[in-house]
Amino acid sequence: MRLEAEVARGPQPSERYLPASHVPIPGNACQLLRDGVEAYPSMLAAIAEARHEVRLETYMFYADSVGHQFRDALISAARRGVRVCVLYDAVGSWPASRAFFRVMRKAGVHIRAFRPVTLRFWRVWLRDHRKILVVDGRVAFTGGINIAAHWAPSAPHGGWRDDVLRFEGPAVRQLERTSRAGWRFLLKNSWRSLSRAGRKRRFPTVCGDVALSVLSSRRSIHRAYLHALERARERVMVAAAYFVPDRRIFNALHSAAGRGVKVMLLLNGRSDHRFLEFATRHYYEPLLRAGVRIFEWQGSVLHAKTAVVDGVWGTLGSFNLERMSLNFNHETNVVFTDTGLAGAVERSFESDCGFCHEVHLTQWMARPRWQKLLERACFVFRKIL
Repeated sequence: MRLEAEVARGPQPSERYLPASHVPIPGNACQLLRDGVEAYPSMLAAIAEARHEVRLETYMFYADSVGHQFRDALISAARRGVRVCVLYDAVGSWPASRAFFRVMRKAGVHIRAFRPVTLRFWRVWLRDHRKILVVDGRVAFTGGINIAAHWAPSAPHGGWRDDVLRFEGPAVRQLERTSRAGWRFLLKNSWRSLSRAGRKRRFPTVCGDVALSVLSSRRSIHRAYLHALERARERVMVAAAYFVPDRRIFNALHSAAGRGVKVMLLLNGRSDHRFLEFATRHYYEPLLRAGVRIFEWQGSVLHAKTAVVDGVWGTLGSFNLERMSLNFNHETNVVFTDTGLAGAVERSFESDCGFCHEVHLTQWMARPRWQKLLERACFVFRKIL
């Protein structure tokens, strides 16, 4: 009877988009947050409600208006007895002074810099690019937003465009384990003294109906992208802050368009990394010829790293489709299989396209020769940019 039930059930439609090693955890409640306007208030509210533990891991922690809000919230939590652990990247947060972080340390916040720059210069490439906030093992946030005023616009579409996923449920524990692993990597033998809190706490069970998985290795995130792209049947939407894909991702996008899948890329019209911007545009011609639609964001800076396939599978997080994320950085992405959440991502993507310029092949081929040469040069040196 049991075998008959399993055969009758068969593979679920969403399972075809997931590698066998990526088993999603069901029972989560999720909310897609756009930009700092939605993400920051929700994150600060969660910290204000913390009773046991706050874990924050970020690439950029700036001493600006947003940074001061988070610093004050973390200090307030520490003073009321909450264990607060903050891990920031030393290179990504270089504009912030030591005094800014010293204030938190004196207030009882456990705060560390990930890999400060030393004479061993090769270590500068190995960065902590994750963006994680976990509060009381109850609610979690991850996406592309750092702690900086770049994401807090003073006018509509004035800030950096980004996505964050807020979720509650069993998958929160996965993200917390990822955060703890970051501390273990950094502190090694000092790890145990900072990991005791929360071991006896009960983690939430079922809070919703979204199945998702937290991926914390570059290979697993890359594999998830490839697996979903290769199995796309109807549509693929990818928002990529920095788009310099490896050959396998490029071929997967190209092949999907070639077999009739509607492939749409949302890319930067003007990036904060100009050399990467020109390297990205080297890919335009072959993708356009294959039928891929390319939209360039006309707002401030596009910083989102989001994808959705066939309205079923989706991912968002810190992982960029470029060399640093593919080969060096510590990254975290959430992968989900849920039509409701995927639909929200698709609607957000379509809304963003209204603030974009679509690139057409005939117009693109008529661009100046100097631009083509610059794009080619940046593409050749893309591995060191």
